[in-house]
Amino acid sequence: MRVSGAPDNQESHMTASDSTPQKTLRNDSNESRTALSVIVNGKQIQTLVADRLLLCDFLRDHLGLTALKVACGEGACGACTIVIDGQPARSCTLLAVQTEGAEILTLEGLNAPQGLNPVQQLFQQHHALQCGYCTPGWLMTVYSMIKRSIHPDSTEVGQYLSGHICRCTGYRNIWTAVRRALGATHDEPASGQE
Repeated sequence: MRVSGAPDNQESHMTASDSTPQKTLRNDSNESRTALSVIVNGKQIQTLVADRLLLCDFLRDHLGLTALKVACGEGACGACTIVIDGQPARSCTLLAVQTEGAEILTLEGLNAPQGLNPVQQLFQQHHALQCGYCTPGWLMTVYSMIKRSIHPDSTEVGQYLSGHICRCTGYRNIWTAVRRALGATHDEPASGQE
């Protein structure tokens, strides 16, 4: 359902069943809006969003899910990676309205109630991060790989990881942590698999 204009020149509030914090933002009152219904981290969200609102901005600014980062704004670096309907996706290249009816998972939805989840522990143990800015995107991709049962020596590992850029650490430690998360018992891939 499209709605032109917005009452009170402000963003609509989430449904009463959603306790996620959100910012109220000023917008152009002539901007076209669309009803959006999605499940985010297991919670049903129903709201009106501006047709041109990027998914990353909806998640960060409207739902307060700030683990995902926006770096390149072109989908090339992987920092904004989330999982949509079981597949890793770049939230900086999608409009929020394109996810109508989808199930969206962010790092906040994967976090352990206390401490680090097992993949985060492996990243820490193998020093697979430095500043941490790109780490949420890597973790979301690894989650998808685990769900798909990707073998640690598969060429698919490199294909999945090729969409991520880390500007401050070497990839060897990331590669090791990812392979361990996928069940590898050794640090190097089997010969001919890299």
